[in-house]
Order: sequence, then C-alpha cells, then structure tokens
Amino acid sequence: MKDRFYSNGKLLITGEYLVLEGAKVLALPTIFGQDLCVSSNEISGIQWRSFDHLNNIWFETQLTYQEIISGGIPDNREIRNMLVTILHGAYLQNPKFVQEQKNLLIETHLDFDRNWGLGTSSTLINNIAEWTNTDAFKLLQTTFGGSGYDIAAAKAKGAVLYQISEGKSTSQSILFQPHFQDSIYFIYLNRKQDSNATIKSYKTKVVSQSDINQIDQLTEQISSTKSFDEFCSDLEKHEQIISKVLEVETIKNQLFQDFNGTIKSLGGWGGDFILATAKENPTKYFQDKGYKTVIPYREMILE
Repeated sequence: MKDRFYSNGKLLITGEYLVLEGAKVLALPTIFGQDLCVSSNEISGIQWRSFDHLNNIWFETQLTYQEIISGGIPDNREIRNMLVTILHGAYLQNPKFVQEQKNLLIETHLDFDRNWGLGTSSTLINNIAEWTNTDAFKLLQTTFGGSGYDIAAAKAKGAVLYQISEGKSTSQSILFQPHFQDSIYFIYLNRKQDSNATIKSYKTKVVSQSDINQIDQLTEQISSTKSFDEFCSDLEKHEQIISKVLEVETIKNQLFQDFNGTIKSLGGWGGDFILATAKENPTKYFQDKGYKTVIPYREMILE
C-alpha cells in the first residue's frame, strides 16, 4: 500500500517581496511540481529518499521517531536538519502521526530542476502537511516563515490572487487565461536565488503605502486585462516600482537592453526565472546569450 501526495510548483508574477507588506499578488501554479510517496518498510524508523527530475537520488537519510518528537540535535547536515524541523513542526500540530511509529519508506520526486526556484521547499512542506493531516500555512510559519503564497499555489488548480491583511492570508482563485499567452515566455537565468538572503536584504528597504497601493492596482490590471499592450505596459510599470524599492537596476537594463519586448523579474530578483513577452518567439535571442532554458507559457503554467 502506497500513499501519494502531490503539490504544484509556483511562479510569483506580481508583488515580489511586497507581499510581506500586505500587497496583493498574482501567483501561478506550474505544471511542474513534487510528489511524496509513503509506503511500509522493513527498516526501523523512516527511510527517506529524494529524487531529482532525472530520477537520481540527491538526498537520502534515516530518521528516528524520537528525533522527530524532540526536534533533533542540529549538526552540519543542513538538508537533514531542515527535514527534521519540518517533521517536528508537523508533530507539534498533530502528534498522532508518530504514535504508531510505523517503519516507513518515504520517497519524494521532483519533476523540475531543483535549481529553478519553483518551490522545492514549499512543495515538500505542503506534501508533508497533507500526509500528516496538518495545516501547511502554519507549518510554514513555525518552520521557515514567509508569506505563504507558495503554499497557496501548491494547492491551487489555477491562478490565485494572494494577500496578507492583519496577519491573515486570503487566497482567491481567478481565471487567468490571457489570449496572448503564446507571447509569454519564462527564461531561467542560470543561477538560483537564495530566498532567505533576499528577504533579509529586502527588510532593510523602505516601502511606502503608495508603493503597495500601486502594486495592488497593477496586480488587478495585469490579472484581468485583455490587451497585450496594456499587459506589457503594466509589467514595465511594476518593474520600475520594485526597482526603486529594492534599489536594484531592472534585469532588462542589466542584461537585455537590446531585447525587443518586455522583461520582468520574478520572485527574488537577480536569479531563478524572468518573464518575457514578445510577438515573435525569443528563444534564439536568449539562447544566443547563454540562457538555454526558455519555456513557453503553455508548457510552464497549470491551467
């Protein structure tokens, strides 16, 4: 008997780290995600294996129920410590899942490159929450923190508008199927962004209520417009606001000044994926500059 749980990856299209200040953001779940399979085992405790998108084991460990209950003793094994922290957080919410102390084999399988920044951690947290019958949003807050938009996307069947207000989050499912989606592409910048480091840097910046209000308005417009030109214009306005807040040059000015189209950073700025719009397929342009991973909208976004 094997139980399987699955969560979507995510892309944050608007808002970036202003979501932490209460800005409304547009998040899209991706076709790519991660599963977690739980089956009985003969080895004592929990045998854990994590497979990458090429079906190679990238992480493997053996866990005892005692360290899940206690939270373990941190050592120099960063990924293992992270896993124990998540499982301990689940235990604090629902101790029942460790009571029987069954011998288990747990395997996770990514279907995206874990350097892409599509949510290796958030999909894991949501899958563990599903398995242990706990609240994924609470589990995120008691372990690593963050806005929770990635958990909302992990659970979603389509686009979501996500917002935090007075400490409570809301997630609204919306229909986002722009007729110009064949002109939208996602390009990997060949470097993974450290979310925790970026959040620390962001917290030193000054964000005005005007900035938040403008992002709210642009999120509404970007998520509902029927006009390709307005979509591109709003993305560019959005990019300028975040550039000002972060005091960082836009990625187009940094790397792609000669690109004939709109380019918008996603997530933490400076790494992971960017969004590009163009009336003609821009794959050759980016690949000629060394960015080989260019994914059309229809091959990336879950609808």
